[in-house]
Amino acid sequence: MSESPHLVAALAAIGKSKEGVSNAELPDALNDSSEWTTLWVVRQLMALGFVEQKIDFFGNPAKYQLTELGRSALATMTGQPAPPKPASASPAMPSAAPKTA
Repeated sequence: MSESPHLVAALAAIGKSKEGVSNAELPDALNDSSEWTTLWVVRQLMALGFVEQKIDFFGNPAKYQLTELGRSALATMTGQPAPPKPASASPAMPSAAPKTA
């Protein structure tokens, strides 16, 4: 199986970004001005489970981030170490369980 250069380029661009890549940034990373190509790449990566979309409910653009499977696939395709996991954007909420004495 041969990888599409667009798929590998998108995986690499998403892996380089600590915060993820938005829809507006992805065509630049692919060096392609066709929105159809970008849409095809995103659908393929999401269908394979390599990428997930993180939605910001406070007005910032949604970002695509690599999953564990995507990190492993990128490392296999490029022969380089897997990129590190991005830091969690929001701290963990404390549990609301009632305390008993």
